[in-house]
Amino acid sequence: MLVQLHQYKHEEVQFDDNRTTGESQTEDTVNPDAEDYFGAEMDEFDVETWDTVEYEGDPIQRRSVTIDGVTAVSVLQDADEGDPGLPGRTIQIRMEGGNESLEQAEIVDVQDEAPG
Repeated sequence: MLVQLHQYKHEEVQFDDNRTTGESQTEDTVNPDAEDYFGAEMDEFDVETWDTVEYEGDPIQRRSVTIDGVTAVSVLQDADEGDPGLPGRTIQIRMEGGNESLEQAEIVDVQDEAPG
C-alpha cells in the first residue's frame, strides 16, 4: 500500500538572528533529515519540507510524508495522546522491515497498489 500522512510539530525558533517567536523559518532549520528526526535512516520515507500552517490561532509546522510498501496502518488508541497543542495522534505503520510509529500524524490517503 501507499500511505500519505501529515505530521505536525511546533515551530522551532532560532534566536541567533533578528526573527521573533512565531515567525516562519528557513527550510534548513525546520526540515531535519530523517535520521535526525526519526533516530534511524528511513529510505522508504519520501519526506517533504516542513510548512508553516495555522492551528487554533498559532503557527505550527506540517509536512507531508509518503510511505510505499506498507502492509498495515494502525491508529493507536492506547498510545499516549501526545501534545494536545498539535493535531494528530500516533500512527503505526507496518512494513516488511518492521513497525514504525509517527507521532502527531493524521492519515491523508491510503491506496492499495494491487487490489484484488
